[in-house]
Amino acid sequence: MTVHTISNTTADETSRAPRVMLYSHDTFGLGHLRRSRALAGAITAADPTASALILTGSPVAGRFAFPSRVDHVRLPGVIKRSDGSYASRTMGMSIDETANLRAGLIRSTAEQYDPDVLIVDKEPTGFRGELMPTLDMLKSRGRARLVLGLRDVLDEPEVLAAEWKRKGAIHATESFYDELWVYGLRSIYDPTSGLDLSPAVQARTHWTGYLRRDLGSVGEAPEPPYVLITPGGGGDGAAMVDLVLAAYERDPDLTPRAVLVYGPFLSGETRVAFEARVEQLNGRVTAVGFESEIETLFAGAQGVVCMGGYNTFCEVLSFDKPAVIVPRTTPRLEQWIRASRAEQLGLIAMLDENRDGMTPETMIRAIRSLAQQKPPSAAFTPGLLDGLDYVTHRVAKLLSGTKSEAAE
Repeated sequence: MTVHTISNTTADETSRAPRVMLYSHDTFGLGHLRRSRALAGAITAADPTASALILTGSPVAGRFAFPSRVDHVRLPGVIKRSDGSYASRTMGMSIDETANLRAGLIRSTAEQYDPDVLIVDKEPTGFRGELMPTLDMLKSRGRARLVLGLRDVLDEPEVLAAEWKRKGAIHATESFYDELWVYGLRSIYDPTSGLDLSPAVQARTHWTGYLRRDLGSVGEAPEPPYVLITPGGGGDGAAMVDLVLAAYERDPDLTPRAVLVYGPFLSGETRVAFEARVEQLNGRVTAVGFESEIETLFAGAQGVVCMGGYNTFCEVLSFDKPAVIVPRTTPRLEQWIRASRAEQLGLIAMLDENRDGMTPETMIRAIRSLAQQKPPSAAFTPGLLDGLDYVTHRVAKLLSGTKSEAAE
């Protein structure tokens, strides 16, 4: 019997096209996948020979279109319970078995794809340490440059420090990563302020600016004027959606009309109840479940009412829309920190539960105020939306073999 094998090397491996792998654990929401997708699209657009492969645990990854030369591998999903513990999403396996399965899939994919650059989103060791075997393997091979990418805000400094200590994240960051990228500006917020990072890691930390969203061709938007209502992925957006619907129910003269995107994770009986209320509003609010190209709705909106996730914030900035952010405050203060700092800078308005109250009247005032609110560009600072350009510059440097320079 003849056994056929596939060689791990090419005839001229030195001339092969660049390969970038991106890891996002995606235990909740859409944020990590959407950030990785934006990065992969920018990297492959900047280098027409490069390819990118995204490893994601998102259950809705297949509902997104991916750019040319970008593909994804779907890892078995996990869900976060209300008590903070995790469980396998669909497979009937224990969480330990699921994490071990994911770790094996990640390592084997990295072994075969053999990336030149690995970009890890937020979690230095991966979900429950699942990335560690891959980091060990890639470090020992010596080809790949390893990058840890952090969003602008992670959590309260003392909470984050305890979490990273528990996960061994400081040691992993010090030991494995060639560069650390923060997708924001230090002048706005420093997510590493509570972390005991060595001077060496601080020296190879780069502040990229926020990740601008595609401002290219968009589809046909709904008839204007309208306010876009988006809770992001929707998994924790029921309270905000309820408040918006209550505002339109309470005030029959509230304008403009609202276009509501529930998000893929707002479902079940809650979604059914919302649909019944939308129907009673006779077109003053229209709703869709999931919009993979939400950029079109942003482009046509008069203003935005949204939660405070990183990607939604980037869209508000990129499309320069007056926005009212209603941040969640559990299980992390991340959204509240981001929104309060952005409000201080004049980029957005915030509806804060403790300061303003969460009533139909406060939401009515917030929606009405959007017509007079200045767009974010009135308060832009230099480099605010330069993140994708900065990232593609760094990737080119890493692919050329240039070691990390002092943080720029």
